Amino acid sequence: MLRSWYLLCCFWALHLPGGGEADSAHYRERVKAMFYHAYNNYLENAFPYDELRPLTCDGQDTWGSFSLTLIDALDTLLILGNVSEFQRVVNVLQKSVDFDIDVNASVFETNIRVVGGLLSAHLLSKKAGVEVEVGWPCSGPLLRMAEEAARKLLPAFQTPTGMPYGTVNLLHGVNPGETPVTCTAGIGTFIVEFATLSHLTGDQVFEDVARKALKALWKNRSDIGLVGNHIDVVTAKWVAQDAGIGAGVDSYFEYLVKGAILLHDEELMSMFLDYNKAISNYTKFDDWYLWVQMYKGTVSMPVFQSLEAYWPGLQSLTGDISNAMRTFLNYYTVWKQFGGLPEFYNIPQGYTVEKREGYPLRPELIESAMYLYHATRDPTLLELGRDAVESIEKISKVECGFATIKDLRDHRLDNRMESFFLAETVKYLYLLFDPDNFIHNDGSAFDVVPMPYGECILGAGGYVFNTEAHPIDPAALHCCKKQKEEQSEVEELMREFLFLKRSKKSTFKRTAGRSGKESQTASADASLESSRGETNPQKNTKRRIPLLSCLSQPFNSKLAVLGQVFLDNT
Repeated sequence: MLRSWYLLCCFWALHLPGGGEADSAHYRERVKAMFYHAYNNYLENAFPYDELRPLTCDGQDTWGSFSLTLIDALDTLLILGNVSEFQRVVNVLQKSVDFDIDVNASVFETNIRVVGGLLSAHLLSKKAGVEVEVGWPCSGPLLRMAEEAARKLLPAFQTPTGMPYGTVNLLHGVNPGETPVTCTAGIGTFIVEFATLSHLTGDQVFEDVARKALKALWKNRSDIGLVGNHIDVVTAKWVAQDAGIGAGVDSYFEYLVKGAILLHDEELMSMFLDYNKAISNYTKFDDWYLWVQMYKGTVSMPVFQSLEAYWPGLQSLTGDISNAMRTFLNYYTVWKQFGGLPEFYNIPQGYTVEKREGYPLRPELIESAMYLYHATRDPTLLELGRDAVESIEKISKVECGFATIKDLRDHRLDNRMESFFLAETVKYLYLLFDPDNFIHNDGSAFDVVPMPYGECILGAGGYVFNTEAHPIDPAALHCCKKQKEEQSEVEELMREFLFLKRSKKSTFKRTAGRSGKESQTASADASLESSRGETNPQKNTKRRIPLLSCLSQPFNSKLAVLGQVFLDNT
C-alpha cells in the first residue's frame, strides 16, 4: 500500500497544474468544491444533528446537540464569499439553537466551537451584509447567544482552585459525581473567547474566570517549568505528569500567545516565553518535541502526535521563523510518508503507533503552513497545501461527504466527519491559497462604524484565530470597552443629576414657610454647587467625548502588529 501511495504521489507531481497565481486559483476552486460537497451533504443528510456520518449518509449528536457543524462552518462561508448563505444560517441558528437543554456538554469543546463560532460570526455579520442592530458590535443576537452559552459553562469554574471541571450539564450545572480530573488544555483554553465576551458585553466575570484558570496552571508548574497533562481541579494535584506540546496540553500554550496578542497582555506573553524555554530545554530533540516527565525532564514517550503540528504556526506568531520551518519540515515528512498525519508517530521507529494510526482530517499542519506562508512566502508551504487537497480527496471523499481515515496504512475509513473539517481544515487550506482574502488584510482597508459615543475602526486585519479557527477582530474589543466606559460615565452623571434634583426638592420642602426661604435655598444651592466644584472643577465645564483612536501599545520589549509579535534581543 505504501509503495502504491508513493507512485500516486509521483503521478500527482507530473500532472499538477503549473505554479504561480493560476495554480493557487486552481486549488482555491478545488478547496471550495470540497467545502460544498461536505457542507451540502451535512444539510441534506444530518442537520439538525451536530455532525454528518458520511458512510451511512445520516447524522449524530456528539458535543451537545447544537447543530454544531452549522455553527462551526458559518464564518467559513463568509471567507469563501458566500454572503447569502451566511445570512440564511444566521436566521436559522437564532430560531433553532437552544441551550436550555438537559445535556452533559464538554466545557472545552462548547467554548471553542459554539462560543467561539458565534462570537466570530457576530463580529463578521456586518461584513456579510446582515442588518445589525444599533450598538453593534457591542450588542446583537449572535452575541447574546454566545453569552448565553458561556454562562452555561460558568458553574464548571466554581472550584477551590478556579480550574474548571471538564463537563457541565447545561440545565443543572456540574453533576455531583463529576470527575475533578481535567486536561491542561481544558483548563487553559478560554481567555480568547471569554475575554472577547467581557469586552463586548461589559461583564468582567468571563475574563476573570479565564485568567484565574490560566494562572492556576502557571502556579502549579513544576520546578523545571513544565506542566503535566491532567490535573485534579479540586486539589491541584497532577494526575498525569507527562509534559509536552501535544494532546491535552496544546491549546494552553496557544492561548497564552493569542491572548497576549488579542489583549496586548505582557504577562501572558512572559508566561509563554518562560514555558518555551523549558520546552526547548527538556522536550526538544533534533527539531522534534518528545514527551517527558514534568518533574525530572526524562523522556516518557518518544512520539510525535498530529495535534502537535500547530506548534510551527505558533512559533511564527512569536517571530521564531527558523525553528518553526525546521520543525514543520519534520512533520511534513510524516505527511508525505502516509498521505496524512497519524495520531501518534513513533519517531525512533519512523512508523505509526498501534491503535493510533488514524487521521480524522485534522487541520494543524495546514494551519502552520498558512501562518508560515504568510510570513515567508516559501513555496514548500504551498506544496503541503496541494498534497493535502490531493490526499484528502483521493482517500477520504465519499458520496455523502469526507470520512475520517481510520487507518493511514490501508486507508480504511470511519463513519464520522468532525465539524472542525469545515471550521478549520478547509478554511486554512483556502486561506493558504488566497493571499488576498480579507482575513489577510494588512490594514490598508477598514470599516468605520458609527457608535453612540464616537466612531469605531473594524476589519483592519490582525484577526486572532481561536483554536477552532474562528477569527476574532481585536479592534472590536477596544471599541466596546471604550463605549462601556463612556456609557458608565454618562450613567454616573445622570445619577448625580437625579440625586441633586431630589436634594433640592427636599431642601425646598424643609424651608417652606420659613422667613427668608428664597435666600436660604439659593445659598444652599450655591454652596452645593461650590462644593461640587472644589472636588471636581471639571464638572462645571462641558465634557467633550473624543472619537475612538488606536490604543497605545503597552509592551516595553514586545510589539503586537497585525497578528505578529516581534521580540527584540534585549
